[in-house]
Amino acid sequence: MKKSIVIAGTHSGVGKTTVSMGIMAALTRRGMHVQPYKVGPDYIDPTHHTAICGRPSRNLDTFMMGEEGVRQSFHCSYNDADIGVVEGVMGLFDGMNSSDLASSAHVAKSLGAPVILVVNVHGMSRSAAALIKGYSEFDSDVHIDGVVLNRVGSPRHAQMIRDVLDVPVVGALPRNQDLTVPSRHLGLHMADERDYDLEKLGNFIEENVDLDGVLSLANEPRPAAPEECIANREADVTIGVAMDSAFCFYYQDMLDSFCRCGAEIKFFSPLEGEIPDVDGMYFGGGYPELHIAELEKSRTTHKLKDLSADGMPIYGECGGLQYLCTSYEIEDRVYKLADLFPAETVMTKKLQALGYTKGHAHSPIFRGEVRGHEFHYSVTDCASDSRLAYTMERGKGIVNGMDGIYEHNSVASYMHAHPDSFPVDDFVNSCRKYKQR
Repeated sequence: MKKSIVIAGTHSGVGKTTVSMGIMAALTRRGMHVQPYKVGPDYIDPTHHTAICGRPSRNLDTFMMGEEGVRQSFHCSYNDADIGVVEGVMGLFDGMNSSDLASSAHVAKSLGAPVILVVNVHGMSRSAAALIKGYSEFDSDVHIDGVVLNRVGSPRHAQMIRDVLDVPVVGALPRNQDLTVPSRHLGLHMADERDYDLEKLGNFIEENVDLDGVLSLANEPRPAAPEECIANREADVTIGVAMDSAFCFYYQDMLDSFCRCGAEIKFFSPLEGEIPDVDGMYFGGGYPELHIAELEKSRTTHKLKDLSADGMPIYGECGGLQYLCTSYEIEDRVYKLADLFPAETVMTKKLQALGYTKGHAHSPIFRGEVRGHEFHYSVTDCASDSRLAYTMERGKGIVNGMDGIYEHNSVASYMHAHPDSFPVDDFVNSCRKYKQR
């Protein structure tokens, strides 16, 4: 029987990532197969989940995927797991605008999964009961079946709160600054930069959380529509995916969608100057600004313009867009980059865009509605004759309600797209046509 549990918080910064990762680590250490998930458009937390659990973490997002898409992704990725652990996003009920769309609560309701609520009880005792009561009764379709108290001052402090709660307390965590995961401008550090002790994290959770109690709360998720999970088509085309410290933001579902459409994935490193023998390329987001001098000198950077002019399909998102432009200015120094598109990017100290996006693609390469999100600290100035790829119904994009630039068979945008709406078939087919010329 499949089992699921959602770890949510009262608000951002309450400790749900530490609790989620710690529970994953402790259960995995017990020999259990834990399938990790993350609510919302997050690339970084899933890398930690994947490293801990040894299996790819999946994003669950009702705006980008719909309720049925969330259920399908959960069931098709569960496979031989013993439990699915879903890390929430922001506060439990925080969704788009004033709704619950895309919130942790919406995902929990879509799955029919119970919620363990993480509460920072620093500086309160009996008041915690009022807070938890409000969360428990706010939406009768959301079931908060357990609570983890974080930043507890002492065993007596924890007991004072337990005595006035109607919801089971499955964990009481003392303050521990040593287990904080470092962050930078786009979020936490990636898993390969891990600056925390995973063994210590597992021990901390094992000592302070009733893992058997957590397991007893997990239940069987709501079934998906009676559709079979789509098997991969036999690969007849190869797509190179940039994967290194500069380009590392990818949805596992996007890579899997390429494979289902008949593509073999070949990872390569622009930082190492690699030029793979492939039929198309995909440059995801990441941190090109942290490696800009190396990228400027890279053999990959110098070769891409010719490959694009030759007709190779090349797709980029956010950091990929920045890399594929003519130049990137960082702290008053201009770096020459791939020059696929007549546009110049400037790194800013101020956040330029953050949130969900919906665009309508009208380029010769992609057409139709595409949903995703944007998150960047840069602006891109396009030449007057640049051809823009998306009209934005939601989101900032590049300029004047438009996003994406295209040249030849190459297209890049600030929007990080999700495969449930992105025309994966079109991209793979364009790679197929390029191969067959």
